[in-house]
Amino acid sequence: MANEEHLAQLKQGVKAWNQWREANHEIRPDLLRANLPKASLSEANLAGANLAGANLAGASLAEASLSEANLTGADFTGTDLTGANLTGVDLTWASLASADLSRANLSRANLFSANLFSANLSRADLTWANLTWADLSRASVWETIFANVELGTALGLESVHHRGPSTLGIDTLYRSHGNIPEAFLRGAGVPDEIIIYMKSLVGRPFEFYSCFISYSSKDQEFAERLYADLQSKKVRCWFAPEDLKIGEKFRTSIDEAIRVRDKLLLVLSTHSMTSEWVEMEVETAFEEEHRRKKTILFPIRLDDSVIETHQAWASNIRRTRHIGDFRMWKDYDAYQQAFQRLLRDLQADI
Repeated sequence: MANEEHLAQLKQGVKAWNQWREANHEIRPDLLRANLPKASLSEANLAGANLAGANLAGASLAEASLSEANLTGADFTGTDLTGANLTGVDLTWASLASADLSRANLSRANLFSANLFSANLSRADLTWANLTWADLSRASVWETIFANVELGTALGLESVHHRGPSTLGIDTLYRSHGNIPEAFLRGAGVPDEIIIYMKSLVGRPFEFYSCFISYSSKDQEFAERLYADLQSKKVRCWFAPEDLKIGEKFRTSIDEAIRVRDKLLLVLSTHSMTSEWVEMEVETAFEEEHRRKKTILFPIRLDDSVIETHQAWASNIRRTRHIGDFRMWKDYDAYQQAFQRLLRDLQADI
């Protein structure tokens, strides 16, 4: 139980308590399982204190110093910890649900299996924090620092509310072995390029699992339908309409996108066949097939233009590929039949 002398001293108020701590800096306050709900302890010096199992639900600990304190199993539900110094604290199994930890310094904090449900972590510093099995479901983050943190075992990351971008160090990506939900990464402001290359950064080979949909912007309606249906089947897709100017820098990023994605879905129609980009992308896809020793190009047609043309690259496609037939894509049954065949072909080649 809590040391009665220490508890009585604390109840005299923060000013008296801090003066007592200054005069007795060699004493480690023992407040084990103290019952202090809604206590007013802002700016209190509780560094190194033993508050294991304490009830501080709804208390005010704004700007308080709790560095190196033992807070295992403590209840901080709804507690105001804004700007608090929590460096090196042990919060194993602690409840911080709905707590306000904005601007709190949680560097090196042990948050093993801590409950951070709906906690406010905006501008909090979690450098070197242990978040193993910590539940961050519906927590709020913004300019939060996740440096050198293992996020791969944290829970609820996909439901974290991002009020703005946060900082994720490359060291965090390495330590997490790439096992961070994409929704969390995007919400934190991590660019798609980093997300795509993340697995290679941690020394693991690329896992090609996405589709690059190349099409004419005049076939936008079809492309959007195909995109939505593929996404619903867990096939990640990326758009690139043909009306990107050939000389633009983005042209290079398209070529790179083909190289880091597993499939190129080429939508062939009267509109797309008359554009210069088709042959270029077909050539790029064939080069990748030669390099990877696997099928990259999956052509689908909306009309008979690819069958009727005499261009050499089109003849090559006709000879070497099954061309998905979506000519009747506006008919529900015909579209579904063609889509299921395409999906089967994509999955068979994984």
